[in-house]
Amino acid sequence: MTGQSLWDVSEANVEDGEIRINVGGFKKRLRSHTLLRFPETRLGRLLLCHSREAILELCDDYDDAQREFYFDRNPELFPYVLHFYHTGKLHVMAELCVFSFSQEIEYWGINEFFIDSCCSYSYHGRKVEPEQEKWDEQSDQESTTSSFDEILAFYNDASKFDGQPLGNFRRQLWLALDNPGYSVLSRVFSVLSILVVLGSIITMCLNSLPDFQIPDRQGNPGEDPRFEIVEHFGIAWFTFELVARFAVAPDFLKFFKNALNLIDLMSIVPFYITLVVNLVVESTPTLANLGRVAQVLRLMRIFRILKLARHSTGLRSLGATLKYSYKEVGLLLLYLSVGISIFSVVAYTIEKEENEGLATIPACWWWATVSMTTVGYGDVVPGTTAGKLTASACILAGILVVVLPITLIFNKFSHFYRRQKQLESAMRSCDFGDGMKEVPSVNLRDYYAHKVKSLMASLTNMSRSSPSELSLNDSLH
Repeated sequence: MTGQSLWDVSEANVEDGEIRINVGGFKKRLRSHTLLRFPETRLGRLLLCHSREAILELCDDYDDAQREFYFDRNPELFPYVLHFYHTGKLHVMAELCVFSFSQEIEYWGINEFFIDSCCSYSYHGRKVEPEQEKWDEQSDQESTTSSFDEILAFYNDASKFDGQPLGNFRRQLWLALDNPGYSVLSRVFSVLSILVVLGSIITMCLNSLPDFQIPDRQGNPGEDPRFEIVEHFGIAWFTFELVARFAVAPDFLKFFKNALNLIDLMSIVPFYITLVVNLVVESTPTLANLGRVAQVLRLMRIFRILKLARHSTGLRSLGATLKYSYKEVGLLLLYLSVGISIFSVVAYTIEKEENEGLATIPACWWWATVSMTTVGYGDVVPGTTAGKLTASACILAGILVVVLPITLIFNKFSHFYRRQKQLESAMRSCDFGDGMKEVPSVNLRDYYAHKVKSLMASLTNMSRSSPSELSLNDSLH
């Protein structure tokens, strides 16, 4: 049999120029010249085998009696392979799993290059999509796990009011103050808080206009008394708001670990520090320079705008996005710094003798920064042709550099915004009318399982389950 193929010498394997194929129960007779059109494929190589051992390296079994080659493969995908041998083209139906199909044609020795143009774009696009779907799935799992952790922590805090004096009343106040939209009372309180914040910011802006400034005894511009009344009312409201939240907080030690509570504290601290500084300056004229400290602290009132984050899902989502997108933001800053360094040196080399505004590298850094970020103040511009070409390249590079990480950051923002909306919807569906019953010596997840059951309906729109969710479902049943 040496030097001859199985097709030439073995009647047990061929019959009238045909071979028998059995793929997972799907039987078919194939002509040899059809298979030999593609000798590099598995079936094409099968015709060139010289021994039974070589045959069994290419198929799973061979039946001498039936003269049949057996392959333990998916019979539903084999018709696509047959179609390839007859036409020389592969076609992929939309309902097929592209990865199963890819593994199948790899087994039969068929290259993806043979996928017809009508299916190629869709096929390769679907192979790329799972990477994004994998990220989405991971994000959804993290979102679901984090959501349940936050909800369980929320119930844990709510349970601390049980057994305390006026516990149910304090819990209702805590829910109204910390969860805008939970009830009519919380909505009214939220609207009032927003109006006071906006009023405080508006009066601060108007007070900077010369028409609203009243000179003091020394001739220095001072605040309008009407604006001082608004400012004092705002401080009184913010102080009341913070004290009220602290008074009904379930855990005093954890109260200031919440970023929103720290923002509330920072919105009133500058006023009281300024008040103390003014009193010290009035009693001790030699410390008049401390008055400048008071002026700086007044500017910190602008940070009161951050108090709106308590009432805005978008602002909280933006904060979470920045917190968890530090890699993307760092990448953006790295790209910008590299581009600014390169283009500033190039601009300096070209323009240093022709343009006084670009005579130093630090000045060129400023020019490259406003150019790459496409701000373009126009205070410094290149004058030479080479400088203008460099500026054009700098602007185009800046557009590309800024755009690259934006998609990732936007996707994370959408993810956190969706998660925050789900959390708010779940928390608003809570009912603590009957209080919370304590169950000693159980896992925290089991401890609140009967309460979390009322939240499941609000989270059913999550497309995939995480281990935490599965565990909660096991606890509920």
